Amino acid sequence: MSNTNATAVTGSTKPAIGFFERYLTVWVALCIVAGVILGRSFPSLFQAIARLGVAQVNIPVGLLIWVMIIPMLVKIDFSALSQVKGHWRGIGITLAINWLVKPFSMALLGWIFIRHMFAPWLPADQIDSYIAGLILLAAAPCTAMLFVWSQLCKGDPYFTLSKVALNDVIMIVAFAPLVALLLGLSAITVPWDTLITSVGLYIVIPVVLAQWLRRVLLAKGLQQLERAVSTLGPYSISALLLTLVLLFAFQGDAIVEQPLVIALLAVPILIQVFLNSGLAYLLNRRLGVAHCVAGPSSLIGASNFFELAVATAISLFGFKSGAALATVVGVLIEVPVMLLVVGIVNRSQHWYEGYARSGA
Repeated sequence: MSNTNATAVTGSTKPAIGFFERYLTVWVALCIVAGVILGRSFPSLFQAIARLGVAQVNIPVGLLIWVMIIPMLVKIDFSALSQVKGHWRGIGITLAINWLVKPFSMALLGWIFIRHMFAPWLPADQIDSYIAGLILLAAAPCTAMLFVWSQLCKGDPYFTLSKVALNDVIMIVAFAPLVALLLGLSAITVPWDTLITSVGLYIVIPVVLAQWLRRVLLAKGLQQLERAVSTLGPYSISALLLTLVLLFAFQGDAIVEQPLVIALLAVPILIQVFLNSGLAYLLNRRLGVAHCVAGPSSLIGASNFFELAVATAISLFGFKSGAALATVVGVLIEVPVMLLVVGIVNRSQHWYEGYARSGA
C-alpha cells in the first residue's frame, strides 16, 4: 500500500508490492477473528472504547483512519487537481451509480430477498427494520476507506480525492430525502452532527494535516518526501488492521449470536456490491475511461459509508434494532469483499485496456 501510486507524485519507479500488501486478505481474516474473540473475552474494555465518541463517531477509529489515509494524502499535489476535468466521464458514471442506481437497487434486493425469499427464516417483526438498514447502507457512499481501495488498485489519486469530496457535498443535501423516499416516510431525522463530524474528521482534517506535512517534507527536498512516504506506508496498513480488530470487537456478540440472520442479510449486500461495481467498471470501459479512473470509480459505486449508516440506524431505530444489525453486516463484509473487487480490477487490467487498443 505504501508504494502504490508513488509515481503519481514523485516520478520514481514503482517498487514491487510489499509483504503486507501481498497477503492483506489473510491479515484481514485474522483481524476479524481476533476482533470477535477479543470482544467476547473483554466486553467491558471494548464497550468503554466504543463509548469514546463525538456525535456517535468513534474517536479511536477516527484517529486510526487518519493514520490509514494521511500517508496516501501526503502524495497528492493539489496543484495538479485541475486534471480531474479530463475525467468527466468517470465522474458522471460514478455519480449515476452512487445516487441513481445503488440505493434503488438495494431497496429492490431487500424487497426480493428479505421480504419474500428469506422471510420464513427471519423474525417477522424485524423485516421492515432489516430493509431500512440495507437502504441506509446503500444511500451513504464511501468516504475515508475509498482512499485505501483506490491505492490498492493503482487508482488516480486526484480523481479519488475529487470524487470523495463531491460525494460528501451531495450526501449532505441528498442523503435525508433519498432515504425518506425509499423508506416511504414523509420526514426523516438524520443525525446531522454525525454527518458533519464525519466529513470533518475523515476528510477535512486529514487533508489539512497531510498537505502541511507534504510542504514541510518538500522544503527539505524531494528525496525526503519519498523516504517519508515509504516509511509511513507500514503504519497505514497497521492502522487498517487495527481498525478491523476494533470494529469486530465492538460487534462480537451480534456476530456470534445471530449467524443465520447475518448470513441472510449478507446476500443482498454482496449482490449489490458486485452489481454496482461491475456496472460502473463496464460503463467506464465502454466509454474509454482510463483504467486508473475506472478502478476507483467502480469501487466508489460498491463501498459504503458504514459509519454514517450505523449511526443513522441507531438514531432512527435503536441500538438493538434490525436496521442497526443490517448496517453492522455491512461493516462485517465491507473489507473482505472490497479486497476481492480490488483483486478483480487489478487482474483484469490487461483485458480492460485491450478494449481501448482494439478500437472496439
